Amino acid sequence: MRVAFVEWPEGLEAGDAAWSAIRARVREAVPQVLVTNEMPFGPWLAAAARYDDGRARDSIRSHEAGLEALRMLDLPLILSSRPVRAGERLANEAFALEGGIYRALHQKHYFPAEEGWFEAGWFQTAVPGFEAVTVAGLRVGVMLCTELMFNEHARAYGRAGADLIVAPRATGAPHEEWKIAGAMAALVSGSYVVSSNRVGAGARGPGFGGCGFAFAPGGRLLGETSAAMPLVTFDLDLVLAAGAKKQYPCYVPETARSA
Repeated sequence: MRVAFVEWPEGLEAGDAAWSAIRARVREAVPQVLVTNEMPFGPWLAAAARYDDGRARDSIRSHEAGLEALRMLDLPLILSSRPVRAGERLANEAFALEGGIYRALHQKHYFPAEEGWFEAGWFQTAVPGFEAVTVAGLRVGVMLCTELMFNEHARAYGRAGADLIVAPRATGAPHEEWKIAGAMAALVSGSYVVSSNRVGAGARGPGFGGCGFAFAPGGRLLGETSAAMPLVTFDLDLVLAAGAKKQYPCYVPETARSA
């Protein structure tokens, strides 16, 4: 199963010149699964410290148009995220487009609160939980950006049989800590771990560092994106992922603490 991961530019809009180039690149690669970066369309909202409902509405509209553009890629499975209404703020909702059909998968739980990434002021979690789901014949878990730093969820996804853990990101540089987190998630889960990222900077936002990456079960780096190669593919082996669940450290059971 061919999986593609990417680095897509800050401020991407469906129908602009950058999207036309992306569409051509995806069609040339012919992946069966495409993993995008976190909330890939429009400017990065959380650069501003305070929630702004007008900007929130704009981002929702950009992603609604983006959904239609993603459907037009006509791929078996696309895994991404988008902002949706959640009370007086937004939720960052991971979703699958399986043959163009939308399915909500997970909402982000962990929100930074620092310069450039004031997500705690913009987002909340309306639907709690980290549940592995089956889409297009794959068992999938989602860890949105900062969630990749919380390795207990990767281990739980592995125990739930996840073949693939996706971690759409919007992160700066350097990348080493994110690659360590991705490798560890693959090691403790026995799953493939794939992450795509934004790249570049907008007028009001931080600089995003690109470097999408993929790790095989066990933590071996399969590849990473760059300015010269913003889309990379690999072949996901379901048998390998199943076998890794029986190997160290995945097979090691948890024991109850004594009182």
